[in-house]
Amino acid sequence: MNADLRLHRPAGRWVLFATVLGSGLASIDATVVNIALPRLGAELDAGAAALQWTVNGYTLSLASLILLGGSLGDRYGRRTVFVLGVAWFALASLLCGLAPNVETLIAARVLQGVGGALLTPGSLAILEAVFAREDRAKAIGAWSGLGGVAGAVGPFLGGWLVEVASWRWVFLINVPLAVLVVLVALRHVPETRDDGAPRGLDLSGALVGAIGLGGLTYGFTAWPALGGGHPAVLGTLVLGVAGLAAFVLVERRSPHPMLPLTVFYSRAFTATNLTTFAVYAANGGVFLLTVLNLQVVAGFSPLAAGTAMLPLTAMMLVLSARAGALAERIGPRLPMTAGPLICGAALLLFARIGPDASYLRDVLPAVLVLGLGLSATVAPLTATALGSVERRYAGVASGVNNAVARAAGLLAVAVLPLAAGIGTGSLTDPVALHPTYRYSMWICAGLMAAGAVIAFLGVPSRSRPVDSPVKTHCALADTPLHPADERL
Repeated sequence: MNADLRLHRPAGRWVLFATVLGSGLASIDATVVNIALPRLGAELDAGAAALQWTVNGYTLSLASLILLGGSLGDRYGRRTVFVLGVAWFALASLLCGLAPNVETLIAARVLQGVGGALLTPGSLAILEAVFAREDRAKAIGAWSGLGGVAGAVGPFLGGWLVEVASWRWVFLINVPLAVLVVLVALRHVPETRDDGAPRGLDLSGALVGAIGLGGLTYGFTAWPALGGGHPAVLGTLVLGVAGLAAFVLVERRSPHPMLPLTVFYSRAFTATNLTTFAVYAANGGVFLLTVLNLQVVAGFSPLAAGTAMLPLTAMMLVLSARAGALAERIGPRLPMTAGPLICGAALLLFARIGPDASYLRDVLPAVLVLGLGLSATVAPLTATALGSVERRYAGVASGVNNAVARAAGLLAVAVLPLAAGIGTGSLTDPVALHPTYRYSMWICAGLMAAGAVIAFLGVPSRSRPVDSPVKTHCALADTPLHPADERL
Protein backbone atom coordinates (compact mmCIF):
# COMPACT_ATOMS: atom_id res chain seq x y z
CA MET A 1 0.00 0.00 0.00
CA ASN A 2 1.50 3.31 -1.10
CA ALA A 3 0.46 5.62 1.77
CA ASP A 4 3.06 8.32 1.23
CA LEU A 5 1.49 11.03 -0.95
CA ARG A 6 1.59 14.58 0.35
CA LEU A 7 -1.21 17.08 -0.17
CA HIS A 8 1.07 20.00 -1.02
CA ARG A 9 2.69 18.12 -3.91
CA PRO A 10 1.20 17.91 -7.44
CA ALA A 11 0.72 14.14 -7.21
CA GLY A 12 -1.43 14.51 -4.10
CA ARG A 13 -3.47 17.32 -5.61
CA TRP A 14 -4.23 15.28 -8.71
CA VAL A 15 -5.54 12.44 -6.54
CA LEU A 16 -7.70 14.89 -4.60
CA PHE A 17 -9.02 16.38 -7.85
CA ALA A 18 -10.03 12.98 -9.26
CA THR A 19 -11.78 11.80 -6.09
CA VAL A 20 -13.62 15.09 -5.52
CA LEU A 21 -14.92 15.32 -9.08
CA GLY A 22 -15.79 11.62 -9.27
CA SER A 23 -17.74 11.49 -6.02
CA GLY A 24 -19.30 14.86 -6.84
CA LEU A 25 -20.87 13.44 -10.00
CA ALA A 26 -22.72 10.76 -8.05
CA SER A 27 -23.77 12.92 -5.11
CA ILE A 28 -25.02 15.85 -7.19
CA ASP A 29 -26.97 13.57 -9.52
CA ALA A 30 -28.91 12.24 -6.55
CA THR A 31 -30.55 15.64 -6.00
CA VAL A 32 -30.24 17.77 -9.12
CA VAL A 33 -32.57 15.52 -11.12
CA ASN A 34 -35.44 16.70 -8.89
CA ILE A 35 -35.23 20.11 -10.54
CA ALA A 36 -35.69 18.60 -14.00
CA LEU A 37 -38.74 16.48 -13.13
CA PRO A 38 -41.46 18.95 -14.22
CA ARG A 39 -39.85 19.53 -17.63
CA LEU A 40 -39.00 15.89 -18.35
CA GLY A 41 -42.42 14.80 -17.06
CA ALA A 42 -44.13 17.11 -19.55
CA GLU A 43 -41.86 16.15 -22.47
CA LEU A 44 -42.04 12.39 -21.88
CA ASP A 45 -45.68 12.39 -20.73
CA ALA A 46 -44.68 10.78 -17.42
CA GLY A 47 -47.20 10.26 -14.62
CA ALA A 48 -46.59 10.34 -10.89
CA ALA A 49 -45.30 6.77 -10.64
CA ALA A 50 -42.88 7.27 -13.55
CA LEU A 51 -41.45 10.42 -11.96
CA GLN A 52 -41.07 8.59 -8.66
CA TRP A 53 -39.14 5.83 -10.43
CA THR A 54 -36.96 8.38 -12.19
CA VAL A 55 -35.71 9.33 -8.74
CA ASN A 56 -35.95 5.92 -7.09
CA GLY A 57 -34.38 3.88 -9.88
CA TYR A 58 -31.07 5.57 -9.12
CA THR A 59 -31.43 5.43 -5.34
CA LEU A 60 -32.54 1.78 -5.32
CA SER A 61 -29.48 0.39 -7.07
CA LEU A 62 -27.17 2.76 -5.21
CA ALA A 63 -28.54 1.86 -1.76
CA SER A 64 -28.62 -1.86 -2.57
CA LEU A 65 -25.06 -2.12 -3.87
CA ILE A 66 -23.03 0.53 -2.04
CA LEU A 67 -21.74 -1.88 0.64
CA LEU A 68 -20.81 -4.39 -2.06
CA GLY A 69 -19.05 -1.62 -3.99
CA GLY A 70 -16.79 -0.95 -1.02
CA SER A 71 -15.96 -4.65 -0.71
CA LEU A 72 -15.10 -4.87 -4.42
CA GLY A 73 -12.68 -1.97 -4.10
CA ASP A 74 -10.94 -3.49 -1.08
CA ARG A 75 -10.48 -6.80 -2.89
CA TYR A 76 -9.83 -5.92 -6.54
CA GLY A 77 -8.27 -2.48 -6.19
CA ARG A 78 -9.83 0.80 -5.19
CA ARG A 79 -8.65 2.72 -8.26
CA THR A 80 -9.82 -0.04 -10.59
CA VAL A 81 -13.32 -0.15 -9.14
CA PHE A 82 -13.49 3.65 -8.87
CA VAL A 83 -12.57 4.09 -12.55
CA LEU A 84 -14.99 1.34 -13.56
CA GLY A 85 -17.74 3.08 -11.58
CA VAL A 86 -17.04 6.47 -13.17
CA ALA A 87 -17.01 5.00 -16.69
CA TRP A 88 -20.22 3.05 -15.99
CA PHE A 89 -21.82 6.20 -14.59
CA ALA A 90 -20.86 8.17 -17.71
CA LEU A 91 -22.35 5.63 -20.11
CA ALA A 92 -25.55 5.44 -18.07
CA SER A 93 -25.72 9.26 -18.00
CA LEU A 94 -25.41 9.33 -21.79
CA LEU A 95 -28.28 6.87 -22.04
CA CYS A 96 -30.35 9.05 -19.66
CA GLY A 97 -29.73 12.12 -21.78
CA LEU A 98 -30.70 10.37 -25.00
CA ALA A 99 -33.68 8.45 -23.58
CA PRO A 100 -36.61 8.54 -26.06
CA ASN A 101 -39.19 7.64 -23.42
CA VAL A 102 -39.57 7.47 -19.66
CA GLU A 103 -39.15 3.68 -19.52
CA THR A 104 -35.67 3.95 -21.04
CA LEU A 105 -34.86 6.82 -18.70
CA ILE A 106 -35.81 4.79 -15.63
CA ALA A 107 -33.70 1.83 -16.77
CA ALA A 108 -30.75 4.15 -17.38
CA ARG A 109 -31.20 5.67 -13.92
CA VAL A 110 -30.94 2.18 -12.40
CA LEU A 111 -27.67 1.70 -14.29
CA GLN A 112 -26.47 5.09 -13.05
CA GLY A 113 -27.01 3.92 -9.49
CA VAL A 114 -24.85 0.86 -10.12
CA GLY A 115 -22.04 3.14 -11.26
CA GLY A 116 -22.56 5.37 -8.23
CA ALA A 117 -22.34 2.35 -5.91
CA LEU A 118 -18.99 1.41 -7.46
CA LEU A 119 -17.39 4.84 -7.35
CA THR A 120 -18.78 6.38 -4.14
CA PRO A 121 -17.07 4.14 -1.53
CA GLY A 122 -13.80 4.22 -3.42
CA SER A 123 -13.32 7.99 -3.44
CA LEU A 124 -12.82 8.29 0.32
CA ALA A 125 -11.06 4.92 0.62
CA ILE A 126 -8.45 6.06 -1.92
CA LEU A 127 -7.62 9.14 0.14
CA GLU A 128 -7.30 7.13 3.34
CA ALA A 129 -5.04 4.61 1.60
CA VAL A 130 -2.63 6.76 -0.43
CA PHE A 131 -1.93 9.85 1.68
CA ALA A 132 0.73 9.99 4.35
CA ARG A 133 -0.70 9.81 7.85
CA GLU A 134 0.14 13.43 8.65
CA ASP A 135 -1.76 14.63 5.56
CA ARG A 136 -4.70 12.23 5.66
CA ALA A 137 -7.05 14.41 7.72
CA LYS A 138 -6.15 17.45 5.62
CA ALA A 139 -6.89 15.57 2.40
CA ILE A 140 -10.23 14.32 3.71
CA GLY A 141 -11.08 17.80 4.94
CA ALA A 142 -10.27 19.32 1.54
CA TRP A 143 -12.22 16.57 -0.25
CA SER A 144 -15.25 17.04 1.96
CA GLY A 145 -15.19 20.83 1.84
CA LEU A 146 -14.95 20.85 -1.94
CA GLY A 147 -17.72 18.25 -2.02
CA GLY A 148 -19.88 20.62 -0.02
CA VAL A 149 -19.22 23.36 -2.56
CA ALA A 150 -20.17 20.95 -5.36
CA GLY A 151 -23.37 20.13 -3.52
CA ALA A 152 -24.20 23.82 -3.37
CA VAL A 153 -23.38 24.49 -7.02
CA GLY A 154 -25.18 21.40 -8.35
CA PRO A 155 -28.81 22.56 -7.97
CA PHE A 156 -27.91 25.99 -9.35
CA LEU A 157 -26.22 24.42 -12.38
CA GLY A 158 -29.11 21.99 -12.88
CA GLY A 159 -31.69 24.75 -12.75
CA TRP A 160 -29.72 26.84 -15.22
CA LEU A 161 -29.31 23.93 -17.66
CA VAL A 162 -33.02 23.10 -17.52
CA GLU A 163 -33.97 26.73 -18.04
CA VAL A 164 -31.61 27.70 -20.87
CA ALA A 165 -31.19 24.35 -22.63
CA SER A 166 -32.97 21.08 -21.79
CA TRP A 167 -33.43 18.67 -18.92
CA ARG A 168 -31.31 16.23 -20.93
CA TRP A 169 -28.19 18.30 -20.21
CA VAL A 170 -28.52 17.53 -16.50
CA PHE A 171 -27.33 14.05 -17.53
CA LEU A 172 -25.22 14.79 -20.61
CA ILE A 173 -22.91 17.17 -18.74
CA ASN A 174 -21.71 14.19 -16.69
CA VAL A 175 -20.07 12.57 -19.71
CA PRO A 176 -17.14 14.94 -20.38
CA LEU A 177 -16.57 15.39 -16.64
CA ALA A 178 -16.41 11.61 -16.18
CA VAL A 179 -13.94 11.26 -19.06
CA LEU A 180 -11.71 13.80 -17.33
CA VAL A 181 -11.93 11.89 -14.03
CA VAL A 182 -10.99 8.59 -15.71
CA LEU A 183 -7.97 10.11 -17.48
CA VAL A 184 -6.68 11.77 -14.31
CA ALA A 185 -7.28 8.67 -12.18
CA LEU A 186 -5.50 6.33 -14.57
CA ARG A 187 -2.49 8.63 -14.74
CA HIS A 188 -2.20 9.93 -11.19
CA VAL A 189 -4.08 7.74 -8.68
CA PRO A 190 -2.04 4.83 -7.23
CA GLU A 191 -3.68 1.42 -7.01
CA THR A 192 -4.37 0.12 -3.49
CA ARG A 193 -6.23 -2.83 -2.04
CA ASP A 194 -6.78 -4.45 1.33
CA ASP A 195 -4.67 -7.60 1.48
CA GLY A 196 -6.65 -8.69 4.54
CA ALA A 197 -10.04 -8.37 2.88
CA PRO A 198 -12.18 -11.54 2.80
CA ARG A 199 -11.63 -13.57 -0.35
CA GLY A 200 -15.34 -14.12 -0.83
CA LEU A 201 -17.98 -11.56 -1.76
CA ASP A 202 -21.41 -11.38 -0.18
CA LEU A 203 -23.28 -11.55 -3.49
CA SER A 204 -26.26 -13.38 -2.00
CA GLY A 205 -26.66 -10.66 0.63
CA ALA A 206 -26.57 -7.95 -2.01
CA LEU A 207 -29.12 -9.83 -4.13
CA VAL A 208 -31.73 -10.42 -1.42
CA GLY A 209 -31.22 -6.89 -0.08
CA ALA A 210 -31.93 -5.46 -3.53
CA ILE A 211 -34.99 -7.71 -3.86
CA GLY A 212 -36.27 -6.50 -0.50
CA LEU A 213 -35.86 -2.80 -1.23
CA GLY A 214 -37.07 -3.20 -4.80
CA GLY A 215 -40.19 -5.11 -3.80
CA LEU A 216 -41.24 -2.54 -1.21
CA THR A 217 -40.49 0.36 -3.54
CA TYR A 218 -42.47 -1.12 -6.43
CA GLY A 219 -45.41 -2.09 -4.23
CA PHE A 220 -45.82 1.31 -2.61
CA THR A 221 -45.30 3.16 -5.91
CA ALA A 222 -47.86 1.03 -7.76
CA TRP A 223 -50.42 1.15 -4.94
CA PRO A 224 -52.10 4.48 -5.91
CA ALA A 225 -52.82 3.34 -9.47
CA LEU A 226 -53.64 -0.33 -8.87
CA GLY A 227 -55.03 -0.31 -5.34
CA GLY A 228 -53.74 -1.98 -2.21
CA GLY A 229 -55.55 -5.25 -2.94
CA HIS A 230 -54.11 -5.78 -6.42
CA PRO A 231 -52.07 -9.00 -6.69
CA ALA A 232 -49.05 -7.15 -8.11
CA VAL A 233 -49.04 -4.74 -5.16
CA LEU A 234 -49.58 -7.39 -2.50
CA GLY A 235 -47.13 -9.76 -4.14
CA THR A 236 -44.29 -7.26 -4.40
CA LEU A 237 -44.84 -5.96 -0.87
CA VAL A 238 -44.69 -9.52 0.47
CA LEU A 239 -41.61 -10.14 -1.68
CA GLY A 240 -40.01 -7.00 -0.27
CA VAL A 241 -40.59 -8.03 3.34
CA ALA A 242 -39.38 -11.56 2.61
CA GLY A 243 -36.28 -10.19 0.88
CA LEU A 244 -35.31 -8.03 3.85
CA ALA A 245 -35.92 -10.95 6.23
CA ALA A 246 -33.76 -13.15 4.01
CA PHE A 247 -31.06 -10.46 4.05
CA VAL A 248 -30.86 -10.67 7.83
CA LEU A 249 -30.60 -14.49 7.69
CA VAL A 250 -27.95 -14.39 4.96
CA GLU A 251 -25.84 -11.85 6.84
CA ARG A 252 -26.15 -13.89 10.04
CA ARG A 253 -24.86 -17.05 8.35
CA SER A 254 -22.39 -15.62 5.83
CA PRO A 255 -18.68 -16.27 6.55
CA HIS A 256 -17.90 -12.86 5.02
CA PRO A 257 -20.98 -10.63 5.52
CA MET A 258 -20.95 -7.15 4.08
CA LEU A 259 -23.03 -6.18 7.14
CA PRO A 260 -21.83 -7.91 10.32
CA LEU A 261 -24.95 -7.94 12.50
CA THR A 262 -22.83 -7.75 15.65
CA VAL A 263 -22.52 -3.98 15.13
CA PHE A 264 -26.17 -3.70 16.15
CA TYR A 265 -25.37 -5.08 19.58
CA SER A 266 -24.45 -1.49 20.35
CA ARG A 267 -27.57 0.30 21.54
CA ALA A 268 -26.14 3.66 20.50
CA PHE A 269 -25.38 2.42 16.97
CA THR A 270 -28.86 0.96 16.55
CA ALA A 271 -30.58 4.09 17.89
CA THR A 272 -28.42 6.35 15.74
CA ASN A 273 -29.32 4.46 12.58
CA LEU A 274 -33.02 4.46 13.48
CA THR A 275 -32.74 8.21 13.94
CA THR A 276 -30.91 8.42 10.61
CA PHE A 277 -33.73 6.53 8.92
CA ALA A 278 -36.40 8.87 10.29
CA VAL A 279 -34.47 12.08 9.55
CA TYR A 280 -33.38 11.11 6.05
CA ALA A 281 -36.79 9.76 5.12
CA ALA A 282 -38.11 13.23 5.94
CA ASN A 283 -35.25 14.83 4.01
CA GLY A 284 -35.99 12.64 0.97
CA GLY A 285 -39.56 13.89 0.87
CA VAL A 286 -38.66 17.51 1.51
CA PHE A 287 -35.95 17.87 -1.12
CA LEU A 288 -38.01 16.11 -3.80
CA LEU A 289 -41.42 17.66 -3.21
CA THR A 290 -40.29 21.18 -2.29
CA VAL A 291 -38.47 21.63 -5.60
CA LEU A 292 -41.51 20.28 -7.44
CA ASN A 293 -43.91 22.46 -5.44
CA LEU A 294 -41.88 25.61 -6.02
CA GLN A 295 -42.03 25.11 -9.79
CA VAL A 296 -45.44 23.52 -10.32
CA VAL A 297 -47.50 25.28 -7.64
CA ALA A 298 -45.64 28.46 -6.75
CA GLY A 299 -44.53 29.21 -10.31
CA PHE A 300 -40.77 29.50 -9.64
CA SER A 301 -38.43 29.01 -12.58
CA PRO A 302 -36.13 25.94 -12.53
CA LEU A 303 -33.19 28.22 -11.73
CA ALA A 304 -35.00 29.91 -8.83
CA ALA A 305 -36.17 26.56 -7.46
CA GLY A 306 -32.66 25.13 -7.78
CA THR A 307 -31.11 27.95 -5.78
CA ALA A 308 -33.84 28.13 -3.14
CA MET A 309 -31.97 25.78 -0.79
CA LEU A 310 -28.54 27.42 -1.13
CA PRO A 311 -28.77 29.16 2.29
CA LEU A 312 -29.25 25.74 3.90
CA THR A 313 -26.06 24.40 2.34
CA ALA A 314 -24.16 27.52 3.42
CA MET A 315 -25.39 27.07 6.98
CA MET A 316 -24.30 23.43 6.95
CA LEU A 317 -20.81 24.40 5.79
CA VAL A 318 -20.48 27.07 8.49
CA LEU A 319 -22.19 25.43 11.46
CA SER A 320 -21.63 21.67 11.17
CA ALA A 321 -18.10 21.69 12.58
CA ARG A 322 -19.23 23.84 15.52
CA ALA A 323 -22.17 21.54 16.14
CA GLY A 324 -19.82 18.55 16.15
CA ALA A 325 -17.53 20.26 18.66
CA LEU A 326 -20.49 21.12 20.88
CA ALA A 327 -21.71 17.52 20.79
CA GLU A 328 -18.27 16.34 21.88
CA ARG A 329 -18.46 18.61 24.92
CA ILE A 330 -22.05 18.01 26.01
CA GLY A 331 -22.74 14.61 24.46
CA PRO A 332 -24.79 13.71 21.36
CA ARG A 333 -28.21 13.12 22.96
CA LEU A 334 -29.26 16.75 23.36
CA PRO A 335 -28.33 18.00 19.86
CA MET A 336 -29.68 14.81 18.22
CA THR A 337 -32.97 15.41 20.05
CA ALA A 338 -33.22 19.16 19.58
CA GLY A 339 -32.03 19.16 15.96
CA PRO A 340 -34.85 17.02 14.51
CA LEU A 341 -37.41 18.97 16.54
CA ILE A 342 -36.15 22.19 14.96
CA CYS A 343 -36.32 20.49 11.56
CA GLY A 344 -39.90 19.44 12.28
CA ALA A 345 -40.83 23.06 13.03
CA ALA A 346 -39.19 24.07 9.75
CA LEU A 347 -41.29 21.56 7.82
CA LEU A 348 -44.47 23.05 9.25
CA LEU A 349 -43.27 26.32 7.73
CA PHE A 350 -42.55 24.55 4.43
CA ALA A 351 -46.14 23.26 4.41
CA ARG A 352 -47.34 26.87 4.08
CA ILE A 353 -45.67 27.35 0.66
CA GLY A 354 -48.48 27.64 -1.86
CA PRO A 355 -49.52 29.27 -5.15
CA ASP A 356 -48.74 32.84 -4.10
CA ALA A 357 -45.53 32.09 -2.21
CA SER A 358 -42.86 34.74 -1.86
CA TYR A 359 -39.28 33.57 -1.47
CA LEU A 360 -38.37 36.09 1.21
CA ARG A 361 -41.62 35.79 3.14
CA ASP A 362 -42.46 32.09 2.83
CA VAL A 363 -39.48 30.06 1.58
CA LEU A 364 -36.38 31.63 3.12
CA PRO A 365 -37.53 31.48 6.78
CA ALA A 366 -38.34 27.78 6.40
CA VAL A 367 -34.98 27.10 4.71
CA LEU A 368 -33.06 28.90 7.48
CA VAL A 369 -34.82 27.02 10.28
CA LEU A 370 -34.25 23.71 8.50
CA GLY A 371 -30.59 24.59 8.02
CA LEU A 372 -30.25 25.28 11.73
CA GLY A 373 -31.89 21.97 12.63
CA LEU A 374 -29.85 19.88 10.20
CA SER A 375 -26.64 21.59 11.27
CA ALA A 376 -27.37 20.58 14.85
CA THR A 377 -28.31 17.02 13.88
CA VAL A 378 -25.97 15.53 11.30
CA ALA A 379 -22.61 16.20 12.95
CA PRO A 380 -23.33 14.33 16.22
CA LEU A 381 -25.35 11.74 14.28
CA THR A 382 -22.41 10.75 12.08
CA ALA A 383 -19.87 10.92 14.89
CA THR A 384 -22.06 8.69 17.07
CA ALA A 385 -22.58 6.18 14.26
CA LEU A 386 -18.81 5.88 13.81
CA GLY A 387 -17.90 6.10 17.49
CA SER A 388 -20.35 3.57 18.91
CA VAL A 389 -18.64 0.49 17.39
CA GLU A 390 -15.14 -0.93 17.59
CA ARG A 391 -12.60 0.83 15.39
CA ARG A 392 -12.23 -2.25 13.16
CA TYR A 393 -15.88 -1.76 12.20
CA ALA A 394 -15.58 1.98 11.47
CA GLY A 395 -15.76 1.42 7.71
CA VAL A 396 -18.76 -0.86 8.09
CA ALA A 397 -20.45 1.66 10.39
CA SER A 398 -19.94 4.46 7.87
CA GLY A 399 -21.25 2.31 5.02
CA VAL A 400 -24.29 1.17 7.00
CA ASN A 401 -25.17 4.72 8.00
CA ASN A 402 -24.84 5.84 4.38
CA ALA A 403 -26.96 2.93 3.12
CA VAL A 404 -29.64 3.56 5.77
CA ALA A 405 -29.87 7.21 4.76
CA ARG A 406 -30.26 6.34 1.08
CA ALA A 407 -32.78 3.56 1.74
CA ALA A 408 -34.82 5.97 3.86
CA GLY A 409 -34.95 8.50 1.04
CA LEU A 410 -35.84 5.72 -1.42
CA LEU A 411 -38.83 4.52 0.61
CA ALA A 412 -39.95 8.08 1.40
CA VAL A 413 -40.25 8.95 -2.29
CA ALA A 414 -42.24 5.74 -2.82
CA VAL A 415 -44.56 6.07 0.19
CA LEU A 416 -45.17 9.80 0.69
CA PRO A 417 -47.40 10.48 -2.35
CA LEU A 418 -49.48 7.45 -1.36
CA ALA A 419 -49.65 8.44 2.31
CA ALA A 420 -50.52 12.03 1.38
CA GLY A 421 -53.41 10.88 -0.79
CA ILE A 422 -52.37 11.74 -4.33
CA GLY A 423 -54.09 8.62 -5.64
CA THR A 424 -53.57 8.42 -9.37
CA GLY A 425 -52.91 12.14 -9.70
CA SER A 426 -49.95 13.89 -11.26
CA LEU A 427 -46.89 15.34 -9.58
CA THR A 428 -46.81 18.00 -12.32
CA ASP A 429 -50.43 19.12 -11.90
CA PRO A 430 -50.67 22.06 -9.44
CA VAL A 431 -54.20 21.12 -8.35
CA ALA A 432 -53.13 17.58 -7.43
CA LEU A 433 -49.67 18.43 -6.11
CA HIS A 434 -50.51 21.25 -3.70
CA PRO A 435 -52.49 19.21 -1.12
CA THR A 436 -50.12 16.27 -1.53
CA TYR A 437 -47.17 18.54 -0.79
CA ARG A 438 -48.82 20.06 2.28
CA TYR A 439 -49.80 16.70 3.78
CA SER A 440 -46.35 15.30 2.97
CA MET A 441 -44.65 18.10 4.90
CA TRP A 442 -46.83 17.30 7.91
CA ILE A 443 -45.86 13.63 7.65
CA CYS A 444 -42.19 14.57 7.33
CA ALA A 445 -42.49 16.78 10.41
CA GLY A 446 -43.84 13.72 12.25
CA LEU A 447 -40.86 11.67 11.06
CA MET A 448 -38.51 14.32 12.43
CA ALA A 449 -40.32 14.20 15.78
CA ALA A 450 -40.01 10.40 15.79
CA GLY A 451 -36.27 10.74 15.15
CA ALA A 452 -36.00 13.09 18.12
CA VAL A 453 -37.80 10.62 20.41
CA ILE A 454 -35.58 7.72 19.28
CA ALA A 455 -32.45 9.80 19.88
CA PHE A 456 -33.63 10.88 23.33
CA LEU A 457 -34.38 7.30 24.39
CA GLY A 458 -31.50 5.46 22.74
CA VAL A 459 -28.50 7.77 22.25
CA PRO A 460 -26.15 8.14 25.25
CA SER A 461 -25.78 11.46 26.97
CA ARG A 462 -22.01 11.15 26.66
CA SER A 463 -20.07 9.56 23.82
CA ARG A 464 -16.70 7.91 24.00
CA PRO A 465 -13.99 9.51 21.82
CA VAL A 466 -13.17 7.74 18.58
CA ASP A 467 -10.05 8.03 16.47
CA SER A 468 -11.75 8.78 13.16
CA PRO A 469 -10.82 11.47 10.62
CA VAL A 470 -14.42 12.11 9.65
CA LYS A 471 -16.84 13.89 11.99
CA THR A 472 -19.75 15.13 9.95
CA HIS A 473 -21.34 14.80 6.57
CA CYS A 474 -23.45 16.90 4.27
CA ALA A 475 -27.17 16.29 4.56
CA LEU A 476 -27.68 16.88 0.86
CA ALA A 477 -24.84 14.89 -0.61
CA ASP A 478 -24.17 12.28 2.11
CA THR A 479 -20.49 13.12 2.08
CA PRO A 480 -18.18 14.04 4.95
CA LEU A 481 -17.72 17.74 5.57
CA HIS A 482 -15.08 18.32 8.20
CA PRO A 483 -12.02 16.55 9.56
CA ALA A 484 -11.72 15.76 13.24
CA ASP A 485 -9.09 18.44 13.71
CA GLU A 486 -11.20 21.57 13.94
CA ARG A 487 -8.19 23.77 13.14
CA LEU A 488 -8.06 22.49 9.53
